[in-house]
Amino acid sequence: MNEVGGNPEKFGVSPEEFHLQNIERLEKWPHSLLATSTHDTKRSEDVRARIDVLSEIPGEWRASVNRWSRRNAPKKTPADGQPAPDRNDEYLLYQTLVGAWPMEDPDHPLSLRSEEFLQFRERMAAYMRKATLEAKVHTSWVNPNEGYDGAVKDFVLKILEPRGKNRFLGDLQAFQRRVAYFGRWNSLSQVLLKLTCPGVPDIYQGTELWDLSLVDPDNRRPVDFRKRRAFLEEVRERVEQSGDDRVPLARQLLETAWDGRIKLYLIYQTLNFRRQHRELFLKGRYIPLEGEGEKKNHLCAFLRAWGDEVILVGVPRLVVGLTEGMEKPPLGENVWKDTRLPLPAEERGEKYRSLFTGETLAVEKRGDKRGLPLAKIFNHFPMAFLERMG
Repeated sequence: MNEVGGNPEKFGVSPEEFHLQNIERLEKWPHSLLATSTHDTKRSEDVRARIDVLSEIPGEWRASVNRWSRRNAPKKTPADGQPAPDRNDEYLLYQTLVGAWPMEDPDHPLSLRSEEFLQFRERMAAYMRKATLEAKVHTSWVNPNEGYDGAVKDFVLKILEPRGKNRFLGDLQAFQRRVAYFGRWNSLSQVLLKLTCPGVPDIYQGTELWDLSLVDPDNRRPVDFRKRRAFLEEVRERVEQSGDDRVPLARQLLETAWDGRIKLYLIYQTLNFRRQHRELFLKGRYIPLEGEGEKKNHLCAFLRAWGDEVILVGVPRLVVGLTEGMEKPPLGENVWKDTRLPLPAEERGEKYRSLFTGETLAVEKRGDKRGLPLAKIFNHFPMAFLERMG
């Protein structure tokens, strides 16, 4: 709500509102820019996707923040008598730490004595300085309060001090790993929607993989394009080798999701298809879909149709609740139960092919409706991008 272009009085958007906005965009602004990170965002798309998870675990979050605040007391009190940081700034810091903590290999957790962590520590101090100056509550660019600014910096560096018995860091690290896990699915859902909804998608530098940058100049740091080119070449080769059976590739990408190749794969596959079906995405009809069954509220789905071309896009939402808090991909019947996706007769067809796994799914009949079970749509990959085959 505090992001650029956000409205603090607008607390979220329902799937119904989301669909209506897309229909309106297609009608009035079909070539408008779809951006999830820019040079001016205060937190990158993947940081925000993590922070979104906190709305699903408010009890855990509240308990953690209160525990951390007690553990990190007392604070310095500058000459004006105001403890620094104040409660609001301290809360902002904890939220940002959870959102921006570096992505970790589960088999090789981040060392708190590594150069990467020391750089992260300095980045957090710089972020908080800019945030408090621009908040203009205790300090500002025009009238800086050096006492408050210095005390906030000291607080950040102190609580992120890797030496000695810093119980806060261990607690924070454990909590953020849980948030980061669920945040990945939010990130992938977000990027697939951006690439397929009405409008023209924009990919900001570095966001081809997981990007945990903050406000400028943090989001303008040099991007490791050599790494991205190497990953892209690997993805291309694996796609070519896999042919029509990309299930093993999808499975491996899920197992190593922390390294970002799964995001790159999704972008690569979707943009290639988009380039080959230009009119479908620029002019194609937008048809909202609604699921049926126990987990229907955990789905956002729609069709894009142009002439004989039809694609189905589906993404999971509110994944903590979907998996009942278990850290597992939102896949299969154990997660989706009996939930299915009815399809409109005029656009339905009989078969769909997954662009991410290569699987062919047959439309099934239940009662007087035809559709696809979500357990099959999301059987091997947590995002759905299906092409109608006739």
